Amino acid sequence: MASLTVLSMTAVPDHLRGALTRWLLEVTPQLYVGTISAKVREELWTSVSHCIADGVAVLVHPTDNEQGFTLRTAGPQRRQPVDFDGLLLIAQARAAPAKGQELAKA
Repeated sequence: MASLTVLSMTAVPDHLRGALTRWLLEVTPQLYVGTISAKVREELWTSVSHCIADGVAVLVHPTDNEQGFTLRTAGPQRRQPVDFDGLLLIAQARAAPAKGQELAKA
């Protein structure tokens, strides 16, 4: 059964963006939305996760859980999804201090 899928990406190759527009609508630059089957979603995610390099990708799609959706991420990023007793939360890592700066002590 087809379901709504949202895919957000940054800093990805142009060829990947072009391939995604065959299946999804690019509503703003690098934000894709569409109703596709689970098989197509899996194939697209495989392509995205292999081509991401230094970019970042987040895939959101419906699933049978309390929140009604799940998400996947690929690429280096500060935000990581964490399963907390069946509830999906986002953990944000601290940014590394800039060169020559120290962390403030509490």
